[in-house]
Amino acid sequence: MNDLFVAGVGMTAFGRHADQSLYDLARRAIAAALQDAGAEASEVQAAYYAGATNGPLQGQYSIPGPIALRRAGIEGVAVFSVENACASGSSAFHLAATALKAGACDIALAVGAEKMNIADKSRMLGVFDSGWDLSAGQANRATLLALGAGIEPPPGSQSERPYSVFMDVYAAFCRQHMRRYGTTQRQIAAVAAKNHRHSVHNPLAQFREAYSIEQVLAAPPITYPLTLPMCSAISDGAAAALLCTAEGLKRLNGRVGRAVRLRASVVLTGIDHDADEREKGIGWRCAARAYEMAGVDPCDIDLAEVHDATAMGELLNAEALRLVPFGDAGAAAERGEFTVGGRIPINPSGGLESKGHPIGATGLGQIHELVTQLRGEAGPRQVEGARLAVQENGGGLIGIEEAVVAVNVFSRI
Repeated sequence: MNDLFVAGVGMTAFGRHADQSLYDLARRAIAAALQDAGAEASEVQAAYYAGATNGPLQGQYSIPGPIALRRAGIEGVAVFSVENACASGSSAFHLAATALKAGACDIALAVGAEKMNIADKSRMLGVFDSGWDLSAGQANRATLLALGAGIEPPPGSQSERPYSVFMDVYAAFCRQHMRRYGTTQRQIAAVAAKNHRHSVHNPLAQFREAYSIEQVLAAPPITYPLTLPMCSAISDGAAAALLCTAEGLKRLNGRVGRAVRLRASVVLTGIDHDADEREKGIGWRCAARAYEMAGVDPCDIDLAEVHDATAMGELLNAEALRLVPFGDAGAAAERGEFTVGGRIPINPSGGLESKGHPIGATGLGQIHELVTQLRGEAGPRQVEGARLAVQENGGGLIGIEEAVVAVNVFSRI
């Protein structure tokens, strides 16, 4: 992977975009990535378009990618539509990298876009219902919720308003971690408070209001121990990355000073294992392969962007990436180790909780942040001396964990 580069990135603000179509958002992100790389649309040789809700929410199944790319001025090349739940964007990025590595092209584009905010709220929330095996839905739910057994939610700690079924699952993961390691609700709230503080300095974030730990704990409940600021919102938005080989970078006038090296790109699915066998977990295995491919050790990592659809996700993924030992993430978060300026900053963008979570664009939004950080262009949220970064993005559920996980490792040239 040492001869692959991210030459340009682009991203819209994540949030609610009532006045823009899905294709408007995709076009803006693509244009920004091309401009960032100093490239023309005609130089793109292959494109991978990620989206998980285009069909159920806009009615556009089958060919959303070719439509979006044609409207962005990219035509006459191979275009692929990619869907892998919340890991769709990272999957598109991985496929673009694979095409470059295989020699199929020298310049490839990955883009993800979603328009999730619609008037029909039940249909909007319903897109999450297919994030697991529908033929075994009740069994899936029972297995996952059983992980949280042993900790009884306090009275009044569940919202009366509708929310995604995945929040119940994340709450079960929380309670399992609390029972096993002594993790507290306050430690989980520390993650959310930290991410909301980070997002204040991100002009592309959906939410830019700082919260204290006490404010997070006092916020409206979703389902114990999760409160509203601990959970990602429904988001619209798009993000894109232009990848290239060394030869492709030369053709783009060799803007080496701003290109970022892709050291590893890994996508895995899970395997059957017991909940106590955490070293068989999908995130742990994916990270192990990525670190080996990149030739780096977890202790070398300067910062990370991880999948925090809830604050608990950050704790679990910090452990899976071996940034802290199993069971230590809650205490590390409370000590401030994951804050910009701390030992290992995580989600300086604000994470999914604050930056937003437009499913197909999420992974590429994480990559946008890491490229910005490694260039030293992140402003007040800049991680000082950042040279090596890791990204983790998961999607869907099979068994007791994510259906698919992507891990990418990046470095300054």
